[in-house]
Amino acid sequence: MRTTGFTATGLLAVGASAQNYLGFNSGATLADRSAKFKADFKSEFETAQALSGAPGKFNAVRLYTNVQAYSKDDPIQAFEAAIETDTKILLGIWASGTDTIAPELSALKKAVDKYGKEFTDLVIGISIGSEDLYRTSVTGVKNEAGVGTGPAEIVSFIGDFKKAFANTPLSSTPVGHVDTWDVWTNGTNQPVIDAVDWVGVDEYPYYENGKGNNIKNSGSLFDRAFDATVAAVGGKPVWVTETGWPATGPAWDQAVASVDNAKYYWDEVGCRKLFNKVPTFWYNLRDSNPENKMKFAITNNLSTKPLFDLTCPTTFDTPTASNTTTSATSSGVSAPSSSATGTSDTGSGSGTGTGTGSGSGSGGSGTTTAASNSPSATSGASAIAFSGLAIIIGVVAALL
Repeated sequence: MRTTGFTATGLLAVGASAQNYLGFNSGATLADRSAKFKADFKSEFETAQALSGAPGKFNAVRLYTNVQAYSKDDPIQAFEAAIETDTKILLGIWASGTDTIAPELSALKKAVDKYGKEFTDLVIGISIGSEDLYRTSVTGVKNEAGVGTGPAEIVSFIGDFKKAFANTPLSSTPVGHVDTWDVWTNGTNQPVIDAVDWVGVDEYPYYENGKGNNIKNSGSLFDRAFDATVAAVGGKPVWVTETGWPATGPAWDQAVASVDNAKYYWDEVGCRKLFNKVPTFWYNLRDSNPENKMKFAITNNLSTKPLFDLTCPTTFDTPTASNTTTSATSSGVSAPSSSATGTSDTGSGSGTGTGTGSGSGSGGSGTTTAASNSPSATSGASAIAFSGLAIIIGVVAALL
């Protein structure tokens, strides 16, 4: 295992964290949009922890919803799978396309009551929403990214969660929000930064068309977006909640999807910048988005033998100036004019093209709740269930 501790600079950039988690994203549905059940999640978690050559133990998972796909408010069966595999959980509450998170809170309360400390001791944080602010931005509207949620609503939902769990073991759970890097540099979203304990950023250099998004430049593009986020959030811890490079799929401007390039990105961004330095949830272990032509999975059929060697190198190509976790005051932290992000089973990206995302639906009756399996060819994917029917919305993450 290759481990690297925090430097003083790294602490300034990322903030204090009890542990630098390694994990993957996991949506609520499979590639055919059927619901995942405990056995499906358990297979993912077991594979993640047993990956050959991994630079650490990938024993954490980021979820997009607390609700079992296509149910009203049943707890997602990922919880039981996590308990049985000792997998840490970054909880997710879907916050787009709805005026209430009551079904999410109900499902989570049921899980706390049913599983008790076996469950709550595994919870490392909760994200209230995923790329909701991007969807309401000028860029998100331009790219028809779907229904989002504004900063006031996200802050209100954060309050709803804290009130609902004030007297439970989850009362001290660090609360965050996940979004694209340019959301965090937009001053209109400052109320969300003020309300959270940590910030989650989704970033995909693959989709940064018009910015020299060839694989050799991917590390520098990632650094610029990450550093811009760090500089904007006033010392709040920054977690990387989605990033990756597709192994197959069509080219995106100068970006080419291939196994070799996926390996190069793993090395230059994961090994050099993130693993064991920053809480990181890679995109992804398993593809779940049938509409996204870019495939990000690092394994076939959940094999513990990945598509490429996960062993980290000792030297890197990305310029030395970007070779450490940068503080919020470091030079060269200029926000790229276009960047990419994604959600759990899709890839997200920047640019003018549109993409599709994979999603998993969790249906609340009478309300709209959704679980996203992101990256899509643009801003990640979300699955929104209207009256119990899941409708998959592709999100384009073109960051200008």
